[in-house]
Amino acid sequence: MNARNKPPFRADHVSSLLRPAALKDARAKFANGAISAAALKEVEDREIEQVVRKQQEIGLKSATDGEFRRTWWHLDFFKGLAGVDSYQADQGGQFKGVEKKPEAIRVAGKISFVGHPQIEHFKFLKSICKITPKMAIPAPSVFHFRQGRTQISKDIYPDMDEYFADVAATWRKTIRAFYDAGCRYLQLDDTAWALLCDPQQREQAKARGDDADRLPAKYAETINAALEGKPADMAITMHSCRGNFRSTFIASGGYEFVAEQLLSKANIDGYFLEFDTDRAGGFEPLRVLPKDQKQVVLGLVTSKSGQLEPKDEIKRRIDEATKYVSLDQLCLSPQCGFASTEEGNVLAEEEQWAKLRMIVELADEVWGK
Repeated sequence: MNARNKPPFRADHVSSLLRPAALKDARAKFANGAISAAALKEVEDREIEQVVRKQQEIGLKSATDGEFRRTWWHLDFFKGLAGVDSYQADQGGQFKGVEKKPEAIRVAGKISFVGHPQIEHFKFLKSICKITPKMAIPAPSVFHFRQGRTQISKDIYPDMDEYFADVAATWRKTIRAFYDAGCRYLQLDDTAWALLCDPQQREQAKARGDDADRLPAKYAETINAALEGKPADMAITMHSCRGNFRSTFIASGGYEFVAEQLLSKANIDGYFLEFDTDRAGGFEPLRVLPKDQKQVVLGLVTSKSGQLEPKDEIKRRIDEATKYVSLDQLCLSPQCGFASTEEGNVLAEEEQWAKLRMIVELADEVWGK
C-alpha cells in the first residue's frame, strides 16, 4: 500500500477552515462601512497566504483558501449565477438547537453561468500554492434540494426536466471555467444526498412538492450531465454532509437509501463521507462502490469538537471499512469542514490544526509515506 499522488489524497480535508480573528475583524468593519472592499481584500489575501502555508507545513498534499472570502459555503456561489435571487426568509434553517441567519435563494429566471467571482478566488489560490490547489463549490443536487419546487418559478420552469437540464449545463460551464483557470481538483459540496437518508427530511421534501423517492436517480442523472466532457486530468469529488453549523447538524441516517445512485451511478472520482458518529450508520453501503474505480475519503475525525480522537480507534474503524471496500480505495479526512459558514464550529484553531496534523500522521502510518 502506498500514498496517492493524485486527488483525493490519503490525508485530505473538506475545504473550510476557522476564520482567524484578523479576518473576522476586517469583515465586520467592511459590513459596517469602516473599510473599503480593497482593504478587506488585502486582509483576505494575507490570511489566505498564511493558511495555505500552514496546510503545506503540516504535510497535506492539497490546500484550499479556507473559504475565507465566503459568508456561506453555498449561497455565495448560488448568488453568482444568473437567474438566482436572494431574499430574507421568515426564519433561518433549523439545526439541532440553533437557527441560521434567514437568508435564502429562489429561482426567478433562467439558470446559467455568466462568469463567477470564485474563478478569480481560485486563481489567487493557485498563484500562492506549492501543493495541489483545491476548490470547493456546492453540488447541483443541493441547489435544487435546499429550495425545492416551491422556490422555482413555474413561469420560468413549468417543466422540471428543463430546469434540471439548465442546472446541469450551468455546472458543466462552471467546471470548464475552473479547469481553464488551472483547477485540477474540484469538490462538489452537498447536503441533499445525506439529508435524503433521513425519513423526516424526505417528508419535508414531499411537502415542498418533490418526489423524494425519485430524487437520488434524478440527482445522479443531473450530476452525470454536468460532468460530461470533464477533462481526464481533473479530479472531481463530492462531500456528503448532514449539516454543519456551529457544531450542530440537521439529519441522521445511514447511506443505504442513496448508496446505489450516489456511489455506483454518479460519475464522481471520490466521495468524502461522514462516519464520525452513529448518526451516519455503518460502512455496509460501501459494498456498492465499483471496484478499483473510485475513492472513499472516510470522515472519521469530527470537525464539530476539539477533542482529539484516539489513533487506535481511527485505525480500527478504517480496518472495519475494509470489510466492504479495499484499503487502496480509502483515504482519511475530517467529517466536514471546520467553518461551513463564517461563524465556524465550536473549537479552537490549534485544535483544528491538531486534527489535521493527526490525519496526516495516520495516513502515513496506514498507507505509507
